[in-house]
Amino acid sequence: MSSTDVPRVAVVMLAYGPEPYLDDAVDAVLASTGVDVDLVLVDNGAVGDAVGRLRARDDDRVRVLVPGRNLGFTGGVNLGVAQTTAPVVALVNSDAVVQPAALAELVRALDDPAVGLVSGLVRLADEPALVNTVGNPVHLLGLSWAGHMGEPTGDHQAPAEVASVTGATMAVRRSVWDALGGFPEEYFAYLEDLELSWRAWQRGLRVRYVPTAVSDHHYEFSRSPLKMYLVDRNRLIFVLTCYAPRTLALLALPLLAFDVALLAVALAQGWGRQWWRARVWVLGHVGWLRARRRAVQSARLVPDSALVDLWTDRFDPTQLALPPGGRAIEKVLQAYWRLVRRAV
Repeated sequence: MSSTDVPRVAVVMLAYGPEPYLDDAVDAVLASTGVDVDLVLVDNGAVGDAVGRLRARDDDRVRVLVPGRNLGFTGGVNLGVAQTTAPVVALVNSDAVVQPAALAELVRALDDPAVGLVSGLVRLADEPALVNTVGNPVHLLGLSWAGHMGEPTGDHQAPAEVASVTGATMAVRRSVWDALGGFPEEYFAYLEDLELSWRAWQRGLRVRYVPTAVSDHHYEFSRSPLKMYLVDRNRLIFVLTCYAPRTLALLALPLLAFDVALLAVALAQGWGRQWWRARVWVLGHVGWLRARRRAVQSARLVPDSALVDLWTDRFDPTQLALPPGGRAIEKVLQAYWRLVRRAV
């Protein structure tokens, strides 16, 4: 096979904070087999000398961008992708180590024109026999989490369609990325992979899990006030802009009830101020939300009625601890969803 037969893929990676695994992540990308790789690293505010060591490398496959401020995951990725020309773009976290064939497997899955986004088997780096995520579910209330985390990887060896890719290791044709407009930068971080995936489904493109594309992720789950604010705010943005009018009407009561319950949880866990801040942001950006909603809804080709099977009505108790009485409330929500889902 000549070098021209090897598919080109541009990998975008972000750096922020101390970045203890950056060297390993970069080395793994550059060691990828079956693809011709270029790596764009966006320095969103890394500390220490990890990025400096990377810039000192004599490797024309590596390019470092320094925007001078933290653009968030969304802005950083958008900037990085804009500097690439390869027909396929992959996102790899700076704390994820891809296996040699992972990128080639993702690119191969994109040979199917019906597939828009793909992500792989992301294992827990400290326990590689266990799943970090095999694609992320979406709850009908707009929540999302790492799919099947902690389960044996051997139970997830079959390709499957998923509601959302994971931004930790994913790939997309550049033409699809451009058609979707990339990430909405207002998200800054969290749930942007869900939003992009959902809009792909709305355009009639499938989102696939590729089990042969393996990476090991040094995953750490945190509940910092900033993260809770962004996750909560972005959930509201996602629901308000991506759900069809009928869907919003049918889910209005559960969404309002969940918001009240979430406030109680936020107060108990110490992030009540962030709950309020998220809603202040929404109220202060009504004009943008309306414009964004018009753009998303006018571009869709597939109604919500064709996407109902992508939603789940079950919370994952290993990642979303329910308050006392939460399981009973969940059962009420499930009964309500069974009643109204045919009307979506």
